[in-house]
Amino acid sequence: MAKQFELQSEFEPAGDQPAAIDALVDGIENGEMWQTLLGVTGSGKTFTVANVAQRIQRPMMILAPNKTLAAQLYSEMKEFFPNNAVEYFVSYYDYYQPEAYVPSSDTFIDKDASVNEQIEQMRLSATKAMLERRDSIIVSSVSCIYGLGDKDSYLEMVLHLSVGERIDQRAVIRRLTELQYSRNDVELHRGTYRVRGDVIDIFPAESERDSVRIELFDDEVEQISYFDPLTGEVFQRVSRITIYPKTHYVTPREQLLAAVEGIKEELRLRLAELTEQNKLVEAQRLEQRTRFDIEMILELGYCNGIENYSRYLSGRKTGECPPTLFDYLPDDALLILDESHVMVPQIGAMYKGDRSRKETLVNYGFRLPSALDNRPLMFEEWERLAPQTIFVSATPAAYEQEHASSIVEQVVRPTGLVDPEIEIRPVATQVDDLLSEVNKRAEIGERVLVTTLTKRMSEDLTDYLSEHNVKVRYLHSDIDTVERVEILRDLRLGIFDVLVGINLLREGLDIREVSLVAILDADKEGFLRSERSLIQTIGRAARNLNGRAILYADRITGSMQRAIDETDRR
Repeated sequence: MAKQFELQSEFEPAGDQPAAIDALVDGIENGEMWQTLLGVTGSGKTFTVANVAQRIQRPMMILAPNKTLAAQLYSEMKEFFPNNAVEYFVSYYDYYQPEAYVPSSDTFIDKDASVNEQIEQMRLSATKAMLERRDSIIVSSVSCIYGLGDKDSYLEMVLHLSVGERIDQRAVIRRLTELQYSRNDVELHRGTYRVRGDVIDIFPAESERDSVRIELFDDEVEQISYFDPLTGEVFQRVSRITIYPKTHYVTPREQLLAAVEGIKEELRLRLAELTEQNKLVEAQRLEQRTRFDIEMILELGYCNGIENYSRYLSGRKTGECPPTLFDYLPDDALLILDESHVMVPQIGAMYKGDRSRKETLVNYGFRLPSALDNRPLMFEEWERLAPQTIFVSATPAAYEQEHASSIVEQVVRPTGLVDPEIEIRPVATQVDDLLSEVNKRAEIGERVLVTTLTKRMSEDLTDYLSEHNVKVRYLHSDIDTVERVEILRDLRLGIFDVLVGINLLREGLDIREVSLVAILDADKEGFLRSERSLIQTIGRAARNLNGRAILYADRITGSMQRAIDETDRR
């Protein structure tokens, strides 16, 4: 019996939520491929989506435009569904410098990356949940359109063991090595195993803290149990177990050998081509690098940058779309695009940026042409692979409006709060006026968000407010994901009162304590002051009873007028 979604919340749907839930569920059951949930800021769109999951009982994937929002959605969904598989799938790099070549200065930049082990474990756990459970929700970033190991190879490599099965100790160890687990008899940690006589302890790569003990007797599996690797306490005995590979990028040996033959053949053709064009340096460089990689693959089963040979490893043809997380989704899954007005263009942009960098590497002999097939999905491929989809946004863009067969509005908030009141004040005195507004808010324990146009202005404004004894912090793109979440938490806790930013104080930030949003230079037309940006930024104050937005401007632009009209309508 498959587990069901069990939504746990002390709240019942209210405001426009019940009607929105019914309309979305009807659309899904009628087979509509695209729907849009136009929900104003603070109307509880996440709760609506959770109720839809509860009603339709199908696996779900939620895409968020950045890691901060993905983390916020993940924790909210985890609270709504504590007994179900809520998983997190984002890029596992803390730092990533892709391989690149700058022809003008003849500079080659080698790939450099540091992988966050915890996020790697969560990614493996996410794919395992999708393969094993119907009650799974995966919260992901745009990382899901990037190449992942081939699903069929991954499943082919899985190790199944059951009590009473005939298998000798050496065979188990050999299989674990094929799954890229390493032996460590001293310290048992994620992705390792240890051997003590006929007892093999394994710490599965996707497990957060539980290890597995396989006890053999006379070449037969006698007992399988889960235990705590720290205390050694056994807490569950099972009759069978499935061990998944340590990474998504595993390939059976015979497929590796076939891949190497394909790589050698492509190398031969490419070298002839380069020599004919009299590109001798490039030919020599390519031969040296590729032969080194081939040796590594034959000896160890992998090499640095093995993803550049992914076309051969997954047995795909030239130009075929790469295997991604979408391959792991069941056919009847539901896809939710949160903040779709940002998410949709982001999906389209990834392929183009990746392609231009790789073409340079291929042209100058750093990579074989097949490296171009190690890429994110193209927008058209994503459209083809996407299951039934709901776009969620307070400000849907043209794409969602054209594609969605129905647009479900959620304008009345369950709290009964209306959109913040908007005031327009002159630019000339904006900084001093802001200072007096900030002091008023700080006295009554409320918070303020300020958005500027440039980094320089953010820094100067932060310094100015600090000099006037205002507790202020500044949020910008150089601050890493974890620190960003900490800054937002400190703002809510009241450790400081004012947060200054540029474009990061927009979609989805759920900070109820914010009662004032100040937008400096609101009349400077551009993407930071477009109608959509203004509505999103103003909406940050919509979760507070005293919410206000002040736009500092000397004239009312078209974008401002449209944003004000839409806010008044709501």
